[in-house]
Amino acid sequence: MGLMHVWIVVAFFLYLAGTVACTIVAGFLWRKESPRKERGTVIAALAITAAWCVTNAAWGAGTVPANLLESVRNVAWIIVLYRLFGNDGRDQSLAPIRPLVIALGFVECLQPAVMVLDVRFGGDPRVHEAAFSVAALLRALVAVGALVLLHNLYAGASSVSRQVLRWTAGALALMWGYQLNLYTIAWFAQSLPTELTALRGLLVTLMAVLIAIGANARAANLKLVPSRTVAFQTLSLIVIGAYLLAMLLLSQSLNLLGGDFGRLTQVGFLFAAVTAALLWLPSARVRSWLRVKAFKHLFQHRYDYRAEWLRFTGTIGRAGPDAPALPDRAAQALADIADSHGAILLLPGEDGRMELAGRWQWNDLTVPALACPPELVTMFERSGAVVELDQVRAGSDHFGEQALVPAWMRQDLRIWALVPLLHFDRLVGVAILARPPVARRLDWEDFDLLKVVGRQLASYLAEQAGHEALIEAARFDEFNRRIAFVMHDIKNLASQLSLLSRNAEKHADNPEFRKDMLVTLTKSAGKLNALLARLGRYGAAGQVARRPMDLAELCRRVADRFDGIHPVDLTRADKCDVLADPEGLEQALVHLVQNAVDASADTPVYLDVSCDGLQGRVEVVDSGAGMSPHFVRDGLFKPFVSSKEGGFGIGAFEARELVRAMGGRLDVDSREGLGTRFSILLPLSAAAGFIGRKHVESEVA
Repeated sequence: MGLMHVWIVVAFFLYLAGTVACTIVAGFLWRKESPRKERGTVIAALAITAAWCVTNAAWGAGTVPANLLESVRNVAWIIVLYRLFGNDGRDQSLAPIRPLVIALGFVECLQPAVMVLDVRFGGDPRVHEAAFSVAALLRALVAVGALVLLHNLYAGASSVSRQVLRWTAGALALMWGYQLNLYTIAWFAQSLPTELTALRGLLVTLMAVLIAIGANARAANLKLVPSRTVAFQTLSLIVIGAYLLAMLLLSQSLNLLGGDFGRLTQVGFLFAAVTAALLWLPSARVRSWLRVKAFKHLFQHRYDYRAEWLRFTGTIGRAGPDAPALPDRAAQALADIADSHGAILLLPGEDGRMELAGRWQWNDLTVPALACPPELVTMFERSGAVVELDQVRAGSDHFGEQALVPAWMRQDLRIWALVPLLHFDRLVGVAILARPPVARRLDWEDFDLLKVVGRQLASYLAEQAGHEALIEAARFDEFNRRIAFVMHDIKNLASQLSLLSRNAEKHADNPEFRKDMLVTLTKSAGKLNALLARLGRYGAAGQVARRPMDLAELCRRVADRFDGIHPVDLTRADKCDVLADPEGLEQALVHLVQNAVDASADTPVYLDVSCDGLQGRVEVVDSGAGMSPHFVRDGLFKPFVSSKEGGFGIGAFEARELVRAMGGRLDVDSREGLGTRFSILLPLSAAAGFIGRKHVESEVA
């Protein structure tokens, strides 16, 4: 009984709110100058609705005055519905509509006759039940007819008229739909449900608000577009509601059979729900499948471009000491958009070849040294196409990619797509995307979005490369100025020492002292002159004096040099005569071995000398901490960048420049946690002439 009183109080205030809302909107429409034909009928319908709310608040729902005013209200809104056809002149051409409107009005006018019979013979319970059933059925039929009429109104309207009708039609659909549900439940239950009856005041308030919005001149531009998050949550609520409704209907149906069937059914539903929640909801594959289906059937576009752009800029713009490097962030940004579980980013190295520069959640993918052949780079620059690997494996060849995609990409079925990063039609990188949890084909929307994002990422990468080049040029300028001062001071010191040695030859009285002084000064002058000669060679690539030398013998001397300091083992020493500068090559090899020693702690460093008939190879291998792909590409061979505390960062750069000056090449392969392998390749002395002739012939051709 207490709960009933609560609903009575709630109904009173809700009906009062509906009265105020209808009155305000009616006054707003009365003062508004509008050429629309239905304005007067809408004002009248709002006034009648306000009076109906007052009657319900004063005497309660289901009373004779409230029922009479409800019939008048329904007829008024049916007239408004018919007048809405006049927005585009269809009230003059749709003659079949008029009989339906008249029939609805006639059915609603039968309500007073039913009420008179109920009052006259209400003492008989059977008559009262029959009258209530007929009244509820008539109200439900009127609601069905009004909804059919409203559907014809909106479906047959032009696109311009729909913009005007949208809000008013929504208000009427809300009213008639609520009435249909209310009286359908009342017909089954043989009584008005207290809760739904009390909430009709709230319904009237919402109707008035929608009509006020529709009367606004800017209503045509207003759209209620929920976000995808709200849409997914709404879909979840609908699924949950459908599950609960199915459980209720089935359990209530089984209750009619008697026994404990209903309770058993409820327990079974609960067990099934808990099992599904534990097994399926934590699954990323199930969630991805639901997302794909929802995107396909609920939205016009697969992507929420606003949300994707905000996430993209947030990932790329991440800053701070703990933020990943830009290549890693670029890989993550592309993977997030495609719902991919991992991504690899290839960027051009010093020699122009595409090499591993960044990765995101894909540490077990092995990328070979020649990751992307030059012909594939040319195809990307020519077409700008996103390549779907499943289509390549199936034989597709739209841009000539069938013969260009390397075998390692075809064989690894986890590789899903290749996205070129183009900046002014120049390829600055290639992103490799991993297959998403739910496999699907890329469509036009995927291709368009990935191309646009790829171009945006390319601009960021190009900007960073230009910025680093400017910084490096500034550092080199500072370094060159410092070296100029150092060379000037060393030249002065060398001149002074040479003069001192000459004077000592003339003026020293003690022969023994003169002899020791001469030896000391001569050695000092020789060391300084050697240092000057070495400094003068920096930057003069290709001008060093090269001669045949035994590569294995040089490696033995370097290994002996570290004897007692750190174990350096020569694992293989093939006979290998190369054409090189012995002093420069020894200096470069000492740099590399010293770096390996610093990184190896107590583990040995290995030297391996081999020959393939054209080139000699020296490998310096350690099992230290290793280096990241980002550091190998952007820091290892950059002057003034060092991973060691207090390091000057010039050793690896100097070693590479010395090897290049001899016509050789320095390669590096490093894995974090596993170690590093440096490889020096130099032409054999016997093959140097042949290689040189081939090079000259190709230039002449």
